[in-house]
Parts: sequence; structure tokens; C-alpha cells
Amino acid sequence: MSKSAEEQIVEKLDQILKILSIQAGTDMGLTERARLLKHAGLDSQAIAEVLNVSVETARVLTANRKPQAKRGTRLKKAL
Repeated sequence: MSKSAEEQIVEKLDQILKILSIQAGTDMGLTERARLLKHAGLDSQAIAEVLNVSVETARVLTANRKPQAKRGTRLKKAL
């Protein structure tokens, strides 16, 4: 059974998205790239495919976390 024109277009667009995503932030670390892709609107599944990691890893990489400096500051205040 052949694919409809719409399905073929969607597949090509997915391929283009992956290629462009792979090129994005090549000078960045894995976490920075994951967050860049998340900011661009990709979901965890797409980010995982682009970065060649598990979906869970993609979720962890894109989780909103407080900067380390703030955590350290809070610890210093407690001491």
C-alpha cells in the first residue's frame, strides 16, 4: 500500500527537522543542546532521537533546575 502525499510530506519534514536539529548547537554540551531543542519546541521523544539518548535522559537533560550557584549560596547561608 502506497503512502499518501500528505504522509510523504510529513516524513520529509520530520527528516528535515532532524537534520536541522542535529546541526543546532554542535559547539554546545549535551545538556545545552537538549535545552536548546526543548526551547525550539521539540518534545522529549524528538530530542532523544536527535541526541541519540533515551527519552528519560532527554527529560532529565531538559528539566528546569536551579543553577548550582544558588544551591551553593543557600548551603553557605545555612553554615
